[in-house]
Amino acid sequence: MKVFALAAAVIAIVAAPVQAHGPTRQKIVETVEIAKPVDQVWAIIKDFDGLSKWHPAVASSVADKGNEVGSVRKVVLKAPGDPSFDEVLDKYDAAEHSYKYEIPKVDPKVLPVNTYTSTISVLDNGKGGSTVEWKGAFYRGYMLNDPPPELNDEASAAAVRGVYRAGLDNIKTLAESGK
Repeated sequence: MKVFALAAAVIAIVAAPVQAHGPTRQKIVETVEIAKPVDQVWAIIKDFDGLSKWHPAVASSVADKGNEVGSVRKVVLKAPGDPSFDEVLDKYDAAEHSYKYEIPKVDPKVLPVNTYTSTISVLDNGKGGSTVEWKGAFYRGYMLNDPPPELNDEASAAAVRGVYRAGLDNIKTLAESGK
């Protein structure tokens, strides 16, 4: 009986840290099919400082070094109080119609994420059109255990999906309307 009690105690001690874990990395991929060639769609999104030209939630997006790796763009949102955050360009590949960026720090009330990285690409869909793929990886807005509902994994994923969908849907509208 003592052996059983000792084994149960060891299992409880070992299992306890497994149950008390922090956030897990979330990964989101959203796409949109556009009935226009890659070069025409890439022309809409290719400028790192051009986010405000195609994302309906962005008031301005000024980048200090344009499309040069290391460029920092200040994103100001169309919301009360003009909330803003910085994004850093990590990789830019015009030949592959793609760029990767990160958000070093953001107020979770603005975007409920931490350690956020993202890549946006325009791909040939093989049907004379394009697929725009926007993917990101991040942790929820609250990094400790027991997050409040507005900063948990689901809320963070929903916020990022909302950002991606609004941008992708507007890219499609702009590309297919010829604007």
